[in-house]
Amino acid sequence: MGRKFFVGGNWKCNGTSDEIKKIISTLNAGQVPSQDVVEVVVSPPFVFLPLVKNELRPDFHVAAQNCWVKKGGAFTGEVSAEMLVNLSIPWVILGHSERRALLGESNEFVGDKVAYALSQGLKVIACVGETLEQRESGSTMDVVAAQTKAIADLVKDWTNVVIAYEPVWAIGTGKVATPAQAQEVHAELRKWLQANVSAEVAASTRIIYGGSVSGANCKELAGQPDVDGFLVGGASLKPEFIDIIKAAEVKKSA
Repeated sequence: MGRKFFVGGNWKCNGTSDEIKKIISTLNAGQVPSQDVVEVVVSPPFVFLPLVKNELRPDFHVAAQNCWVKKGGAFTGEVSAEMLVNLSIPWVILGHSERRALLGESNEFVGDKVAYALSQGLKVIACVGETLEQRESGSTMDVVAAQTKAIADLVKDWTNVVIAYEPVWAIGTGKVATPAQAQEVHAELRKWLQANVSAEVAASTRIIYGGSVSGANCKELAGQPDVDGFLVGGASLKPEFIDIIKAAEVKKSA
């Protein structure tokens, strides 16, 4: 079965109300392939979720950038999966490398978060990826496999999971994994899923690439057989995000 191309925009900790409204206007006016060709999800900061949900075109969906690992309660500063469901936010990004590195989120903690979010009915963009040191020491697949295993240990149904491979050394640095480097890890990840989860999950789970994706490099990346889309950072705040969404046409014509 074909895997529908997926483009996520991670707005990170950026934006004022006015800036967010401008981004929404650009997205709403953009000419993009239909929903049967590409699935588009944007992820604003928590405080802007209702604004974006209400104003954004209906064929684009909204994701939170994180949620708490269990039911809400005495967890100051956290947002629970239940709250996101209550606001009709369908998606959440979990395990982003910035949270792993800056906030010390371990593989196991991320696995727990993914399992809990799924149990509450959210769909999850689960992030994995290696640092420059790990890549240079040749341990990329060991790192990515361990991150994926912590999720696979707890998740039985992969229908609502998208894996985002984001090499940490390529995020916001302007360095991009070459299409061949991205394809190599995506193919290895798919092989890992086949060996450790099932052939069906390996064939149907979308593995998207993140790390300095731009209008200039998206078509070549999209042409790789195991690259099923993108998780876009900085460029998702700019009009070129529309061009990146259009890269889905590469798959359609392949």
